[in-house]
Amino acid sequence: MLQIDSVSKTFNGGTVNEKKALSGLSLHLAPGDFVTIVGSNGAGKSTLFNAVAGSFYADEGSITLDGKDITFTPEYKRSRVIGRLFQDPLRGTAPHMTIEENLALAYLRTSKGTAPFSRISKKDKTFFKEKLALLDMGLEERMSQPVGLLSGGQRQALTLLMSTIVPPKLLLLDEHTAALDPAAAEKILALTTQIVAENHITCMMVTHNMNQALSVGNRTFMMADGKIILDISGTEREGMTVDGLLTRFKDSAGHALDNDRILLSR
Repeated sequence: MLQIDSVSKTFNGGTVNEKKALSGLSLHLAPGDFVTIVGSNGAGKSTLFNAVAGSFYADEGSITLDGKDITFTPEYKRSRVIGRLFQDPLRGTAPHMTIEENLALAYLRTSKGTAPFSRISKKDKTFFKEKLALLDMGLEERMSQPVGLLSGGQRQALTLLMSTIVPPKLLLLDEHTAALDPAAAEKILALTTQIVAENHITCMMVTHNMNQALSVGNRTFMMADGKIILDISGTEREGMTVDGLLTRFKDSAGHALDNDRILLSR
């Protein structure tokens, strides 16, 4: 489903602030893979997502999604087939628009993106209400209210629904539960795994929680210095402990993991 070959990206090249964020990174995801990604600060996790989503073009290498080369496809076109959630619940929704209007924007962009004057039908509104009901947050009764009135957990749940209301080919989750309280984070993660499984969505999720990294999905990547240094799956992953994963990281990276948030989550 996703093939990345030798992708590199350097920011501020030729200056004192030069930073090589991705260094010859390669990976392959099969359809339905759910990968968790962990790494130190500055390892390149968010930069990898930006490269895939099209926030910038890679300096070198290629990116292929579902058999199509998207290396130089503009971000707005990729957004029709790539869903993305950020750590900040305030991103991904328009606060002054209603819940229904936010869902309409997401739905029209993906399912009817070639028809600029499409309108939401009564059938579509019923569809939105049914999808909102699945979140079990009562949002189906608040469709006419501005999104800005929602809590962080409710907004993140709505963003998740907007990103998957038409199942994308790829879903990128950039620590999408990190800014939520524990109860909300647990609910959003449960909703995420349910939606991904039901729709057989290929997914990558950055997390700072080491237990999540080993229990969610079917593969775990560890990143350092703009590269994937570990790719663990199958029986090896099933028998892996958090301490064992940290040891493997140190052996592969040549230094211990130095992300305090990750270490405190053990």
